[in-house]
Amino acid sequence: MKYNKLVRDKILEIIKQKGETVISHIADNEEYWVKLKEKLQEEVGEFIKDSTMEEIADILEVVDAICEFKNFDKTELEELKKKKNMERGGFKDKIILEEA
Repeated sequence: MKYNKLVRDKILEIIKQKGETVISHIADNEEYWVKLKEKLQEEVGEFIKDSTMEEIADILEVVDAICEFKNFDKTELEELKKKKNMERGGFKDKIILEEA
């Protein structure tokens, strides 16, 4: 079966343990960035279909990989999130804007 997608680090070993043959390669930075964004879309799509904690964990794993790749400081990211929340609020009030 053909995939051409980014997979978790231990997936190849898991497939090999099942006796299957794998063909893979290590992405360069350009391909990795493209595949990270594709993986994020994939995981968000899976969460939309099956809104479980496991699917959110998968999204967070991809977000962590993006932060590492882009050298985003997690403390700074959390501060930015808090700042935006203070300025614009969050989503706790469940407000739906109908017209403006």
